Amino acid sequence: MLVVGDVITDVVARHRGPLAAGTDTAATIRTVPGGAGANVACWAAHSGRVEVRLLGRVGADSAAWHERELVACGVRPRLVVDPQASTGTVICLVDTGAAAERTFLTDSGASLRLAPEDWSDTLLDGIARLHLSGYLLFSEPSRAFLTVALEAARARGVPVSLDPASAGFLAALGADRFLSLVQGVDVLLPSRDEACLLTGLTDSADAAAELSRRVPLVVAKQGAEGALVARSGTVIARVPAVPATPRDTTGAGDAFTGAFLAALLTGAPPADAAAEGCRAGASAVERVGGRPRRAGSRTPTKAPAAGGGGPATAHRA
Repeated sequence: MLVVGDVITDVVARHRGPLAAGTDTAATIRTVPGGAGANVACWAAHSGRVEVRLLGRVGADSAAWHERELVACGVRPRLVVDPQASTGTVICLVDTGAAAERTFLTDSGASLRLAPEDWSDTLLDGIARLHLSGYLLFSEPSRAFLTVALEAARARGVPVSLDPASAGFLAALGADRFLSLVQGVDVLLPSRDEACLLTGLTDSADAAAELSRRVPLVVAKQGAEGALVARSGTVIARVPAVPATPRDTTGAGDAFTGAFLAALLTGAPPADAAAEGCRAGASAVERVGGRPRRAGSRTPTKAPAAGGGGPATAHRA
């Protein structure tokens, strides 16, 4: 599987209760590797079922660190090193209350500067599925990139899945424009909010069913309520969530997507693949950051400073 999407440095600040405006709020802060596309790739590789490759764009400031982290998760990265922009950074504000809900402050940096010249049809050699992060839709260069990648996949007969990624950015883009841009995608994996936003419906099951009239398979992630699987205008399965005690919900949807796609690629029916996704999502919310735990590993607390050198497999734009 080839995943194309954002590679981001996440700064996770876990605090309890409301932020105190104008003064200090006590928090536990960690810097971890993230990005929706990179997280999906890591969770898919974590399944141990499929070979996963990742194409993303980063700055020279942390390219080597991100490559090491991806390789350690079993992903084969191809990182384009941007000569001008820094690696994207997201500040994740996580309320440590019962729901562990999070708010993002996003500087997309190099991640949304993927452009058509970063694509090569050879990237699809040996690939059984192309997965695209919805963040690619939120800048002009990466939208053009997405169009080129979709056309190449269609010409090769490679199926394409997409996760809309952000209800906030999606609202700014517009539902009609989104649906026009993703024509040809065979699997859509929206969250509850994204599905409702794309259809204008308030019931998530109705929204998933409606989207499945336009995309062959829709899997709508419902958080603590599991997932809905829809085909041809009908919800065909309601998959329950796996009980978990959340610490940080960052990346839970990415975990679901990665595990779901890995299971689907190995022949699991959509409902069974969604159950795998729910198990991965439950695992994700019980740890800080958006990546799976690596046996015997220690996650670095911060990325290296600029000037640390680029990864061996990266190429410059």
